[in-house]
Amino acid sequence: MSNGISLKELAAELKLAPSTVSRALNDSYEISEATKKKVISMAEKLNYQPNPFARSLRENKSKTIAVIIPERINNFFAQVMDGIEEIAHEHGYHLLVYSTHEDVEKEKKIVSLLQNKRADAIVMSVSSQTSDVSHLVKLYQRDLPIIFFDRVCSDIPTTKFITNDYESAYEGTKHLIQQGCQKIAFLMLAKELSITKERYRGYLDALKEAGMQPEPTFSLHCCRSDEENIQLITELLKSENRPDGILSSVEKLALATYHSVKKTKLSIPDDLKIITFSNMSSAGLLSPSLSTITQPALTIGQECAKLLIKKLTKPRHNELKDQVIVIPSKLTIRESTMAR
Repeated sequence: MSNGISLKELAAELKLAPSTVSRALNDSYEISEATKKKVISMAEKLNYQPNPFARSLRENKSKTIAVIIPERINNFFAQVMDGIEEIAHEHGYHLLVYSTHEDVEKEKKIVSLLQNKRADAIVMSVSSQTSDVSHLVKLYQRDLPIIFFDRVCSDIPTTKFITNDYESAYEGTKHLIQQGCQKIAFLMLAKELSITKERYRGYLDALKEAGMQPEPTFSLHCCRSDEENIQLITELLKSENRPDGILSSVEKLALATYHSVKKTKLSIPDDLKIITFSNMSSAGLLSPSLSTITQPALTIGQECAKLLIKKLTKPRHNELKDQVIVIPSKLTIRESTMAR
């Protein structure tokens, strides 16, 4: 029996109808607890393994969860995917991962592709170019379960998982002020993103509370190109009115800042202190080690998957509520922001 047996063979061994065995294995309310225990016990004894492909055809389900992310080469999104995959695999689902590469046109093509029920549900973080969300509204109207995380779409009435971006940016900016910074810059990719708006709001409020006025040139809009970002940041650091502190809204801009500093006579943290939102495991290995605001990426992924699995297994009893679930980030102080 090491190779397992079929559902019909298991039913014959139990002297039950295959339909009864199937319902027992699927925890149907129509089957008594005694019968369920009997069936499960025999299934384990005889090494019964359900055929996922046959089951998918019967139920008209793909057993697939689509994950749409802005980029793969990002520690945060990689960890979110790990969390989703862990829970999905436990329940017999696999992932179909799409990357928009921060391109809204690619995002629209992916969404159009998924409207044909290629996946049973979607977990998504929107691109930095996404402002018109009509393509996402159409997808939602197809009754395909969808959950957003991190970069969310507020116009879609479904569950959204985020971290406490406002509070984290506020605390990060406050820490820079406490370390003696008087001129603090904020580095961002796209100001339209939900996460950018919240982080920028936290930055501004911390400055206001300290009696500081934000410098217009210190709110630096960057782009996808690392080379262009390094040039932009270098120009800022070489200007007469340069910042002495930086809050970076994403880790790629913090790394760009490290490269930019090498093009100047400045040093971190003596002349410039920097803290960033980042899930980079090597932040502590940089020289100097980088202070970070770490998002609970793995947990966000796990919670997204758990909620979707509940919806997929019992669709009538588990609605995806129009709610925002906040999972706090963690502030880790390292050498890049410590006064010496």
